[in-house]
Amino acid sequence: MKLIMKTEFDNLRLNQNHNYEADSNGDKHVVKIYYNDLLIAKKIKQNKSIRFFGIAEYKQYLTQESNL
Repeated sequence: MKLIMKTEFDNLRLNQNHNYEADSNGDKHVVKIYYNDLLIAKKIKQNKSIRFFGIAEYKQYLTQESNL
């Protein structure tokens, strides 16, 4: 997995074709996004650090955003 931008992560999370699950363990919070059973992205929040990760092919799962 590689680092991705927050907007790309939000795009994946808000897509109705994707499922996501959240898990927390003490100070560490993880949100994982799946397409079918394939993990395509995750967000890790630990203390004050937030990092977003996506698989190498994550861009093919992004939706087109309309420009208003």
